[in-house]
Amino acid sequence: MRIMFAGLLLVLLFDTGLSKLANLQPKQQQNETPYEKFRRQHVDAKMSVEKCDTEIKNRQIYDVNSRCKFTNTFILSDDKQVKAICNGQGRYDRKSRMTKSVAKFSIVICKLKKKRTGEPKCQYEGKRLTNRIILVKCKGKLPVH
Repeated sequence: MRIMFAGLLLVLLFDTGLSKLANLQPKQQQNETPYEKFRRQHVDAKMSVEKCDTEIKNRQIYDVNSRCKFTNTFILSDDKQVKAICNGQGRYDRKSRMTKSVAKFSIVICKLKKKRTGEPKCQYEGKRLTNRIILVKCKGKLPVH
């Protein structure tokens, strides 16, 4: 009876450990479509240069190796206007294979500051630019990159 109980206890502990490991993956990224990822990483009408560190951390925006992303650009608009680029409000550019916006947008570019030794946090410097034509990669009439 003790062996069965110990075995059951081990199975429960193991199962709990696996579920905690699964929860380490960012919730936003589980089952996220390419458009949802694009929107999470690049579209925010209320973004400001002062919020680069906070937003990149909260939105869990990292490079492919889960390290600090060197640069991230936020489009200061709602997703409806950004989607419109792929639905008649943009012009396909063969050279870049991307779609250029007809409308001009304000953007915030967050660039990684030089990282000091022993400093684990990603720290960014933000810069706001106005009246910019933006390029997006469209797939299925939605921006994905």
